[in-house]
Parts: sequence; structure tokens; C-alpha cells
Amino acid sequence: MLSRVAPWLASRKDGAAPGVAVRALGGPDTSQLVDLARQDAVANVFILSHLKTAGSAAPTAGGASILGVFDGGILLGACWAGANLVPVQLDPELAGMVAVAAHSTGRRYASIFGPAESVLALYAGLEQFGQAAHEIRDDQPLMTISGPPAVAPNPRLGFGQLADFDKILPACAAMFEEEVGYSPYLGGREYYSRRVKGLIREGHSLVHLDAAGEVVFKAELGAVTPEVTQVQGVWMNPALRGQGLSAGYMAAVVVLAQTRAPVTSLYVNSFNSRARATYERVGFRQAGTFATVLF
Repeated sequence: MLSRVAPWLASRKDGAAPGVAVRALGGPDTSQLVDLARQDAVANVFILSHLKTAGSAAPTAGGASILGVFDGGILLGACWAGANLVPVQLDPELAGMVAVAAHSTGRRYASIFGPAESVLALYAGLEQFGQAAHEIRDDQPLMTISGPPAVAPNPRLGFGQLADFDKILPACAAMFEEEVGYSPYLGGREYYSRRVKGLIREGHSLVHLDAAGEVVFKAELGAVTPEVTQVQGVWMNPALRGQGLSAGYMAAVVVLAQTRAPVTSLYVNSFNSRARATYERVGFRQAGTFATVLF
């Protein structure tokens, strides 16, 4: 854990105003962090979902922490620092300070994701320490829908069941590898398996299995709050692609997600024109721009 005010901030080489400092948040900072994140409940659904589950901004048992930028006692911005970095209402001008703090933890991050300007500013700071990106996706429309979808939902999509875990896990792994270019099992099969089982248990796994038990389509609610869900892991069985099925399944995702929260969100690579067109057909509209840096 970082000290209350880290000594390396005294140099002020990051352009921030005197008196502005970074430290790891603790339990007493939770209410300030919630207020900060609620300034944009869609963009900050990841951290709000974590706080809903954990109940505190304190570091986790697994070693993840939340870095806060303070001016005196006022929280100006924050950043989740776990397996990934996720900025929270972080002004790009303050991202250099957070990058120094994140690097100083000694942790290697798998990615940075969130609002594009903050993500790219964080990466610029980390790059100075030799942390080079494997890939930068700097234009990912953040899309939302509230209310009913514009096309008929496919009624065969439902919530995943633990009895089907052995069928769902390979589909999740295939989608992950397709998306990022390497297997989710590289860091150990058990961790990823636990993550998928957790999503099923929480009712955040959405899937259609055919009569043979093969996954036809699946998606997950990767982050859930009472206001917003964020859809992730959208995957159609390759044997069934190109048949115009995706829109009906995505409409069903919206219907099921809205049993958890009124607003459904997702972000998509701008170059994935087919997926973006499907989301727009269903009724999603752009609400912002995300970026992802993959290490």
C-alpha cells in the first residue's frame, strides 16, 4: 500500500498544482469516491459495481487498491489499480501523477480501460517507465440503451446455469482469445474459471445452448449497479455468424439486463463496423468514447 502522501510527489514534475497529491484510498474515503463516480454512472459502472459489492474503497485482499488524487481533503479523481487500471473522473492533466503512483506499486497491469482521454494520458505516463503497449484501441464508442429494444428479442436467450459451466467456459475462453489475442488461461486456468463461475452464480451470464449443448450465443453483465449494467463478452458461435441472428440476441440481452438495471451499456471497437451496426439497430446510441490499452 502507498503511504498516506507518497514522497515522490514533492518534485511536482507532472504539472499538477502544489498541494495536490496521490494516495491509496481507505474505508473513510468511500463516500467521496461514490460521489465522484456518480458524476457519470455509465462511464464509472466498473468502480460503482465494485463498491456495491465490497462496500468500501479500502484495498482488497487480493492486493488491488484505488488511487486517489487529492487537493487537501477533496478527492479530485481516482483510479482502480488491480489487474487493470481504470480511471474514475480523472482529469488527463492529473494522470501523470497517478501513473507514477501506479508504477511505484511494482504491479504489472494487463490493461488500462475507461474514458479515452484519461486512459491515453495514463498510458503516456506509464510509457515513460518502459511499460510498452501490445495494442492501443483509442476509439471505442461507449453506447447505451434505456427502454425496450428496437427489434424483437430472441426468446431462447436466458441466464446461464452452473450445470452448463463446462459448456459455457470454452465459449468464454474463445471469445477472450478472439478479442485480445491470447488465452485467458495464461495466468492459470483456475482464476479464469472462478471468474466465469462467479458470473453464472450472480445471474450475470446470458447464454443460449442448442439441443446438443453447444453455445450458440453468449454475453455477460460484466459490471452491475442499480442504475446501469455493462455488457461484455458478446460472442456468437462462428458456425452461425453471418445469418442475421445477432440483433435478436442483443435485443434479448437488453431485456434480461433491464431486469437488473434500467440502463444497459457497452463499448465496442470503432473498427468493428458490423457489431456497431447491430447495436445501433437494436437501439444503442453513443454516449461517450472509451479507449483500451493492452499490455
